[in-house]
Amino acid sequence: MDLDLDLSQDPAALTAALVDIPSVSGDEDRLASMIDAALRRIPHLELFRDGNAMVARTTLGRPERVVLAGHIDTVPIADNLPARLSEAGDLLYGCGSCDMKSGVAVQLRLAASLPDPRCDVTYVFYDGEEVEAERNGLLRLSRNSPELLDGDLAVLLEPTDAIIEGGCQGTMRAEVRATGERAHSARSWNGSNAIHAAGPILDVLRNYVAREPEVEGLRYHEGLNAVYISGGVAGNVIPDECVVTVNHRFAPDRTVEQAQDYVRKIFAGWDVTFTDWAAGARPGLTDPAAATLLAAVGGTPRAKFGWTDVARFSELGMPAVNYGPGDPELAHSRGEHVPVAQIAEVESRLRTWLTG
Repeated sequence: MDLDLDLSQDPAALTAALVDIPSVSGDEDRLASMIDAALRRIPHLELFRDGNAMVARTTLGRPERVVLAGHIDTVPIADNLPARLSEAGDLLYGCGSCDMKSGVAVQLRLAASLPDPRCDVTYVFYDGEEVEAERNGLLRLSRNSPELLDGDLAVLLEPTDAIIEGGCQGTMRAEVRATGERAHSARSWNGSNAIHAAGPILDVLRNYVAREPEVEGLRYHEGLNAVYISGGVAGNVIPDECVVTVNHRFAPDRTVEQAQDYVRKIFAGWDVTFTDWAAGARPGLTDPAAATLLAAVGGTPRAKFGWTDVARFSELGMPAVNYGPGDPELAHSRGEHVPVAQIAEVESRLRTWLTG
């Protein structure tokens, strides 16, 4: 296996090199091993590996420690490899270019070139972010070695268009169940059609008005949407059950329990079963460490509408923000790309922050 990864390349070239190493969730070993080998050549870092997740950190004894984190896996390839530049040379296309190998390239370049930052720095590279939570490498690290993730502030280099996005929304899925009574479809009046009975559930969703709370100065926009619907027994049977699966995205001023109570209230009269959930994270931008980052990056921060792994750092008691190159709206798309200048911009601003 070729383990050579040149961290001295310019940020766009390094991003392209990372993109050209396929790392769909569950198949990250080659890229993880290449990152591992490259980091082990850096004398000012100590390195820990847990499966395909790696932690590299300085140990300078500084009074402050910050964490830069990013996932190395991607969604399945969609005929968008190898990496390519636009005709003008200003955009880099390829699977994972935006989400989030450009952010990982920034981490790697900083790790290689900052032997004496003003604060100690922990660089986290992890697998399994794009799939179910139990396969998430950051979750595994938080369970196996939480001390490796300790810090005063975490920065997740998810794509944010080079704008600081504070916190993240929580998410949950609930099954809302309509019931009926089976009967032969030729004598439907002898039964009660559960699929027809699900209509009022859909009416609730159609009439939903999103809550837009302000949390620590940032405005969030909640969501409540049907994402699956299932029902039916056979082509000649009136069904006795229909299940609408609803995804609720909730602002970080609510706990999981409060959000569940809200969903139960919205669907009062139906059986509601929650199948999975993840808490959000408050912005934390008033923290002193976050304030210095804001000063270095500039601009006006905004709320993170999706869920990201900043929530895992929040659970560990750390403020955390999202900040990275690339438009999050392009993540997972066939035409995924990242502006070349933005990769360099994010690296430059983080370098300024880390060197004071």
